[in-house]
Amino acid sequence: MPDGAPTSTVQTLRRDLAAAYRLIALEGMDDGIYTHISARLPDGPKGEKRFLLNPFGLRFDEVTAANLVTVDETGAVIDDPFGAGVNAAGFTIHSAVHMARHDALCVLHTHTVAGVAVSSVKEGLLSLNQWSAQFHGRIAYHAYEGIALDLAERERIVADLGDRQVMLLRNHGTLLLGRSVSEAVKLALNLERSCKAQVAALGMGLTADVLPEAVAEHTARQYQNAYDSVELRGKPDPEWAAHLRRLDAHAPDYRG
Repeated sequence: MPDGAPTSTVQTLRRDLAAAYRLIALEGMDDGIYTHISARLPDGPKGEKRFLLNPFGLRFDEVTAANLVTVDETGAVIDDPFGAGVNAAGFTIHSAVHMARHDALCVLHTHTVAGVAVSSVKEGLLSLNQWSAQFHGRIAYHAYEGIALDLAERERIVADLGDRQVMLLRNHGTLLLGRSVSEAVKLALNLERSCKAQVAALGMGLTADVLPEAVAEHTARQYQNAYDSVELRGKPDPEWAAHLRRLDAHAPDYRG
């Protein structure tokens, strides 16, 4: 295979990335043919950097394991089963993050109403509940500079991101990094419901009850330990297995 890695590894990565696209679509978190979820393939036989990306022009609910495109770090196409190419400009942020953060197997970017809303207020995400406490002290922020086509902005995004896995792109949307595709998706789903809950709570016109610092930090560490148990200690991931069963029931063609 052109990916230069064991077939089973590539097939699993393709399946998981296709599942990520479908789950984001099922949750209504996609944005037409825009935004991306990328995954790092194992290096090629000569150390080449390779990434999987969606074919440009397909909705997220049309992505399958077989039609994902292989690109290099510049977005240049290496293998294109579907024949539609990719939105290379849209990959610029992803490539910069992948090249700077070797722990990030998956980079996921969204423009959801709730995510954009929270990214558009100075306070950002507040620790209002158990969901949002997961991200307490663990969100990076990057100021809006216009549509992200300026290559120089990539360095500033990477610098603002630092070693964190979650970023609110001010007035723009969200950026999630996962040590696996499953981790990136779980972070994205939890961040989305946290943003929705904040919009709903503040929309009530009552007084927000922000969690105490110590409680929020304790909760965030509990979440982190649960994620680390899967990513670092090899514990089975029943949540991801449940997501795949959902797709097998409602959109089984994602595996094709």
